[in-house]
Amino acid sequence: METRSHWQLECLRIGVQDASWPVQAVERRMLMKIRKVSPQVASCGAVVSGLDLARDVSPDLVSEIREAWLQYQVLAFPDQNLSLEDLERFAKTLGDFGVDPYFGSVPGHPHVAQVRREADETSPIFAETWHSDWSFLEYPPTATLLYGNVIPPVGGDTLFANQYAAWEALPAATRDRLQDKQGIHSARRGYARDGLYGERDTGRSMAIRFSDDALATQLHPIARIHPETRRTALFISPGYTIGIDGMGDAEASLLLQELFAHQTRSEFVYRHRWSAGMLLVWDNRCLLHAATGGYDGHARLLHRITVAQRDAQR
Repeated sequence: METRSHWQLECLRIGVQDASWPVQAVERRMLMKIRKVSPQVASCGAVVSGLDLARDVSPDLVSEIREAWLQYQVLAFPDQNLSLEDLERFAKTLGDFGVDPYFGSVPGHPHVAQVRREADETSPIFAETWHSDWSFLEYPPTATLLYGNVIPPVGGDTLFANQYAAWEALPAATRDRLQDKQGIHSARRGYARDGLYGERDTGRSMAIRFSDDALATQLHPIARIHPETRRTALFISPGYTIGIDGMGDAEASLLLQELFAHQTRSEFVYRHRWSAGMLLVWDNRCLLHAATGGYDGHARLLHRITVAQRDAQR
């Protein structure tokens, strides 16, 4: 009876009849076999199964993941077992580490922050306001990675709102009105001394650092063209957009309130339910997100990394 090598058996398993195929070609075929992308029944989101991100990820697989991420905007990778080093290594495949100006970091891991809440904590839920991460920076992060270590049995969902869809659903006259306008973004509502997470915010287990630097402002186009997909997204948020450049406060406030209500309509929203060992990766350039509560009496711990924009996209 013919004895087949492990390589020959693996080739047969994935449907390659000729074991003399170049190794790279067979590995590519293997990657296509193990990856399954299941879109969510929502305006954005997909689950990617069959991957072990604790192992080194090949450039070809990174390319596939990025393609799916750009298509679905937020990807969930369930059933992972990641150390902080694994999380950092995978984040680096997507780009350089971003900056987190108002978070303390995990000792020994300067780019990793904890999103945590103790079972007996009574402070307001962190990040319940719709926002795009750190949009008040000159170069906001491209992506955010969030890994679930301790997940409560109820509550704690994360909401995402597709801002491509929000932009496309605006009346043509409103799109024309906004086309050349810039939003004024600031961290002041959250991270200034008198902000939600300022000096009066006590009893919180998260390492949040308020600062007078949060009073600064930054302009970004309201109609933001995504540098990779070239699609237009509505780039404002209740969390960080405080005005419209060149527009009076009263007029800007009225328009922004209308836009805030529009951009989080139910047809644009995906509600993500967590499980322990799940990694989430989302695109800050075309999504808003918001935390939810509903898990009083239960601890919750996740680890977070942001990914900076590539130089060519700035």
